[in-house]
Amino acid sequence: MAGKRIAVVVPEHWDGATVKEVARGLLQLSSTRLKKAKRLPDGILLGGRGVTVVERVRAGEELSIALEDPAALTEVEPVPGALDVVYEDKYLLVLNKPAGLPVHPSPGHARDTLANRAVARYGEAFRPVNRLDAGTSGLMAAARDPHVHARLSRALHTPDFFRAYLAVTEGPWEQRAGTIDLPIARAPGSAIRRCVDPAGQRAVTHFRVLTNRGGVSLVELVLETGRTHQIRVHLSHLGHPLIGDFLYGKEEPERIARPALHAWKLHFVHPMSGEELRFCAPLPEDMRALLRK
Repeated sequence: MAGKRIAVVVPEHWDGATVKEVARGLLQLSSTRLKKAKRLPDGILLGGRGVTVVERVRAGEELSIALEDPAALTEVEPVPGALDVVYEDKYLLVLNKPAGLPVHPSPGHARDTLANRAVARYGEAFRPVNRLDAGTSGLMAAARDPHVHARLSRALHTPDFFRAYLAVTEGPWEQRAGTIDLPIARAPGSAIRRCVDPAGQRAVTHFRVLTNRGGVSLVELVLETGRTHQIRVHLSHLGHPLIGDFLYGKEEPERIARPALHAWKLHFVHPMSGEELRFCAPLPEDMRALLRK
């Protein structure tokens, strides 16, 4: 059964091209996705009529291609819960995730995740593009169909998908801005921890110190790569661990109940409309309290 559809009005410069050429070149559909659409009822429509991939298009006609049913792709149990939706359209979502909420179900967290809540509200698979640790708060993009997810995922570690974080770290920084270019690998004997290791994968984090106050610092961080725990490992290695980071610093529940990290800016180009989308989520109260103290 077909689910969502992806559609476009054929531009003048694609006049006379085949459906396949438009689908691959303009809509960036994979050959696999196109083959699946061909097998669906009304899988490929041009001006409302069923066509084959060799049909020639005319400028101004609408080409509409079916995608598989998103509900068939999810095994996450729908569990209603609060969602802070920053942006929503038929292609994607931008959410402001609270601290302490895991993104995906895992042992011990089968029903209390962002995915459970999103599936309950939208009745479709949850496909996050950028992922956050359970303790990290802030902005996440999620696609509402596989095609949009594939396009955003390709942009994730490029300048077309900008992510900036705010961190409250231990100690004053001597250098006000710079780049941390240190490879990261799995820590020996641990399935979770990572460490700086010359044999690891390249990891690059750009930083800018915004405030030094009372022995703590507010630092903006921009990711160039996306290694597991990248920010936490890099800051700890420099001697400025996140306050509250139980894994790479010191657990201090009396100060903050989680690592003090927040995804506060997210900029990217909408994969379907081409519009530049820019979002900002203010620093949450628990991190503000660290700076006031």
